[in-house]
Amino acid sequence: MVDLLVVGAGPVGLACAIEAQRHGLTARVLDKGALTNSILGYPARMEFFSTPDLIEIGDHPFPVTGYKPTRENALEYYRMVAAREALDLRLYETMLGLEGTRGAFTITTSRGTHHARHLVVATGFFDHPNRLTVPGADLPKVTHYYREAFPYAHQHVAVIGARNSAAKAALDCHRHGASVTLVVRGPALSDRIKYWIRPDLENRIKEGSITAHFSTVVEEIRQTSLVVRGPGGLLEIPNDWVLAMTGYQPDFAFLQRLGIALADDGAQTPVCDPATFETTRPGVYIAGTVCGGLNTGRWFIENGRFHARQIVAHLTGQRAPTGTTAPGHWKTEE
Repeated sequence: MVDLLVVGAGPVGLACAIEAQRHGLTARVLDKGALTNSILGYPARMEFFSTPDLIEIGDHPFPVTGYKPTRENALEYYRMVAAREALDLRLYETMLGLEGTRGAFTITTSRGTHHARHLVVATGFFDHPNRLTVPGADLPKVTHYYREAFPYAHQHVAVIGARNSAAKAALDCHRHGASVTLVVRGPALSDRIKYWIRPDLENRIKEGSITAHFSTVVEEIRQTSLVVRGPGGLLEIPNDWVLAMTGYQPDFAFLQRLGIALADDGAQTPVCDPATFETTRPGVYIAGTVCGGLNTGRWFIENGRFHARQIVAHLTGQRAPTGTTAPGHWKTEE
């Protein structure tokens, strides 16, 4: 039996395990995918909004050659931290069920059984996209993830969305020879687009290199075209690929199976003590972006990493460090 089982091997989950070990607790980290699986799914060479010091964990310095760390920098950094801390990692192992009570939990997985006194859920939200619900949304040419532009060279690509993921995909595909159409539900691009990306995209739209349709929604996805509805009515455009950058949400069904209540607040926010992050099921805690429910921009690495201190302080009967509970004002990567 371990003192703490952490579900989710992202930066926040790793921070929880590190904090537990440094306070004399035994910890194990479980993930259904790779180490920092969400970051692995980011676009190649993506730059974080944050500077390295804001996404460090365990007081390990995050050295980078540039001002902003990239996806590749982060993958190597968190791998290095996990190795230095000798974390007990169980990767590619899916959690299936939870039985027992605080102090004596039994966790069943795709590979066996674990026993833990406490559980932290730090599963994020990147594995569950907000899917399109229109005819043709299940065609193979539709994806909710973007890695790199090369597969889309010399193709008609529609990018759905108005935030960072959509802006990155649209610009990359355009610069690698794709004919890009941007479809935006709202009247303008999101204010959350990174400050060094937004002017670039605006200029490409202005010069006509990227076609943009604002106040427009997708009506139907066909094999060789896309039907959208905008201010001028229905429009059918040539299309080979649809990159639906429509955002993501936590796995609410999984949270409920664990006995975690969700608030009736329009965001399905998991109910927890804001000082300790213990949920409505005693002994089960949440940490990181999953804490915000549908408000996925409230918590992320910069402030979610501090949840580890508060959780472990509660487990060990200590007073949580001050200044770590307020979400503050942050820029999300999405």
